[in-house]
Amino acid sequence: MMKTAICPGSFDPVTMGHLDIINRSRRVFDHTIVAVLVNPEKHTLFSVQERIGMLKRCTADMDDVEVVGFEGLLADYARQRGVTAIVKGLRALSDFEYEFQMALTNKRLNPNLETIFLTTNAENMFLSSSIVKQIANFGGDISQFVPVCILEDILARIREGGKGNE
Repeated sequence: MMKTAICPGSFDPVTMGHLDIINRSRRVFDHTIVAVLVNPEKHTLFSVQERIGMLKRCTADMDDVEVVGFEGLLADYARQRGVTAIVKGLRALSDFEYEFQMALTNKRLNPNLETIFLTTNAENMFLSSSIVKQIANFGGDISQFVPVCILEDILARIREGGKGNE
């Protein structure tokens, strides 16, 4: 039986930290679904479709990775897809508190769903999409923090004034 995991997130934009967690999930599971959260409350730099497109380019050479968008509860989406594991990356203790709460909530909503926490590699401990956007907004070099295949997309959006489509 094929083991499938979901790596959920906003991915606004995709960072090297995200790709690290996706790649490490691939080592543990046969199939990894990268699920881009549709959250109308969140003001994003990129639309859901743009984020899905960027993730598809970043994972184009990964046959065992599927990129999708989803709305609603992750626990329900996992049930619909027959997935029993969520993979989340942890950068620091502050991430753990929130992610632990989400893991317990998802387990209550879907008792068959487990959350697997992967600690980030040391070189990505500080890295977040928010930090990437902040550095880019101030004209800093983000090339070491994001996949090269989407670097120009991010820089172009910042030059446009950072107007997302959501």
